[in-house]
Amino acid sequence: MAWKLVETTRVLLDTNILIHREAATVVLRDIGRLFFWLDKLRCDKCVHPVSLEEIGKHQDPRVRSTFEAKLQSYQVLKTIAPICDAVQKVAETDKTENDRNDTLLASELYANRVDVLISEDRGLHKKALALGIADRTFTIDAFLEKAMAENPELVDYKVLAVRKFAFGHVDIHSEFFDSFREDYGGDAFDTWFNRKADEPAYVCYEGEDLVAFLYLKVEGLAENYGDIEPRFNPKRRLKIGTFKSN
Repeated sequence: MAWKLVETTRVLLDTNILIHREAATVVLRDIGRLFFWLDKLRCDKCVHPVSLEEIGKHQDPRVRSTFEAKLQSYQVLKTIAPICDAVQKVAETDKTENDRNDTLLASELYANRVDVLISEDRGLHKKALALGIADRTFTIDAFLEKAMAENPELVDYKVLAVRKFAFGHVDIHSEFFDSFREDYGGDAFDTWFNRKADEPAYVCYEGEDLVAFLYLKVEGLAENYGDIEPRFNPKRRLKIGTFKSN
């Protein structure tokens, strides 16, 4: 039976998640959304003692001091799960300190001392798969997808900020369109774009950055479908003319 996220779900956060959360420079854009959902779902944010050791060795003093100041917002595991035979077998390939620390985190989930493990470490995800706990081991994106799918009533869709703009109001020189220029030729794309200046498009911005663009084309009875197999019968259709999302 598939399990669901509920209040008091104990979520163990890998060191890389904690460091990205407290770092001065945001590397993972969704880190804020992750903690927003952890708080909204009232999950217990758990930290393994080995993560405290790793952060204590971090070269950026701001990360160390910031995390120490916010330590009270996390639940540090008071005891460590014994390494059972299954986990020991997975640990046989450990070569580095990071590998051994990953094993300790996976061991907590395998022993059911925590309910969920979140990490961006591919090696840890491989261990979870070998231990049969991959269904409870998430990347940030995978956790957000599950949280929103199971709790649609808590999703504030207004944050998507999808707006209807004329082509002419969108900056054609945005780096967002570079991939189109590479595929279709810079001059050809710019010419096509400018000819659409008064036509509508659906756009989404993240701050000042364009992150999604959708152009819908209405096709009528006179549309030529001669190059399509199987052949389309003449009728009015709505076509996705251009679409990209970051």
